[in-house]
Amino acid sequence: MNNQEFLWPVRVYYEDTDSGGVVYHSNYLNFMERARTEWLRSMNLEQDDIVKEYGILFVVHSLSISYIKPALFNEALLVKSKIQKLSRASLIFEQLIVRQDGEASEEILTQASVKIVSLGVEPKRPVPLPKAIYEQFSN
Repeated sequence: MNNQEFLWPVRVYYEDTDSGGVVYHSNYLNFMERARTEWLRSMNLEQDDIVKEYGILFVVHSLSISYIKPALFNEALLVKSKIQKLSRASLIFEQLIVRQDGEASEEILTQASVKIVSLGVEPKRPVPLPKAIYEQFSN
């Protein structure tokens, strides 16, 4: 299984925050979704191409998230993503969002486990990952 960590930088914009300048809870999920999409893109896998070529979608099945510390307006964050578990029709990501203070240290703000399933376009039910994609995720 591919244990390589994928890193995606995020800047907190005003639109990401509540009236107190704190990132609104659901926006952490948006940051994680973007990181998973960019992880796929880094492997030359575009989700719309996957739908056309293989007839599958990647959808969130379930997730568990812990909000440890708040992210604030204008901060530089880093989303760390790696496959925790890979099976024939699903994968579980471990995702961390950390604050970067400009030095070598990072402070964990949010931690999540996200299960993604391979869903057939028709019918909409779990299907095995295509062999080529499974092998790419495994390496």
